[in-house]
Amino acid sequence: MSKYDKVFNSPKTTEESLSPEEAVAAIAVVSAIADSSIEDVDIEGLAGILWEFEVFEEYSEDEIAEIVDRLLGIAEDEGIGPLFNGAKNALSDDLVLDGFAAGVIVLLDNVEELAIPEQKQPYLKKLQQALEVEDEEAEEIVKEVIAAFQEAEDEEFADDDEITVSLDDYGQQVYESPLGNFAVPIPVDPQQGGRVQSQEGVVGFSDDFGVLLRIDYYPFPEEQMEELESVGQENYFQSILVEKYVPQAIFANVPNAVVKHTEYLTDTLDGAYYVLVDMPKGSTISKQENNGTATRLDAYRGLLTFINSDFLYIVSSQRSFLNGETPGTVEEEAEYIKENVLGFVDTIEFA
Repeated sequence: MSKYDKVFNSPKTTEESLSPEEAVAAIAVVSAIADSSIEDVDIEGLAGILWEFEVFEEYSEDEIAEIVDRLLGIAEDEGIGPLFNGAKNALSDDLVLDGFAAGVIVLLDNVEELAIPEQKQPYLKKLQQALEVEDEEAEEIVKEVIAAFQEAEDEEFADDDEITVSLDDYGQQVYESPLGNFAVPIPVDPQQGGRVQSQEGVVGFSDDFGVLLRIDYYPFPEEQMEELESVGQENYFQSILVEKYVPQAIFANVPNAVVKHTEYLTDTLDGAYYVLVDMPKGSTISKQENNGTATRLDAYRGLLTFINSDFLYIVSSQRSFLNGETPGTVEEEAEYIKENVLGFVDTIEFA
């Protein structure tokens, strides 16, 4: 009996009606729980991944999350096999390859040498056969998915205008924003692989030991101030950080990432919103495994958003867990990283 008979050899089909788009999402859901459990699925993270598919361009992330939640309910009530059969029957011919790609992206490990893990390759082969995808097409899709992930993973700066500079280029070791809205002492050491990556609206400082400090900044027009005043600063910041920035900048690159802590800081920077994100295998640095592969370390990311003058800022700090180090409680980690972020903000000189 095959390990995946429950998925691909079930005689039953769900009676729930699925649209072709929902069928693509269902393939992703089935792939996520084929070797795991329903409880392990991060609904928001999976919705963030699917949101990147062109087939879902007319959907909001909240709508996709509702679809994923519904599909998980079907799997729990009727079984993973009936859900897969229902998805296969509902897939239109032009979306079969999208369905296969959805399965691939869920199986992909977030490692330095991006690849489908060996233990998951039998499932992928079964999925390919079940969807009747040719070998050449399957190989091409895997390559395309990996290439897309790799592009997004490159220090989270995917813009063609990214500039990486040597710290030796900075005589006074100070970075000045091209827009003149802030200057900050460069917080990384060239002896430890310190780097500065910048592009329009963002600068990141990183090194070979897991340090990542990042400043995103956006001009803040008057109409946005009116919206802020209408909904209130806390709700506005929460919307910007939790509902928009984190899904696009983190969930899209680290599928299993999840927000662990949120906090509105009334008396900090005239009001600021802080978020802690748990990023399994989402660090910017890796460790070598015994089999020679490089696996990204676990990390936490703290992010703080606030307004200064006519700019909205999102300042973030990463904490990687080295040499088997385990995190403390969420409360401890949230406080520790928050202090790091605030300490970094204190070094910024705003114009």
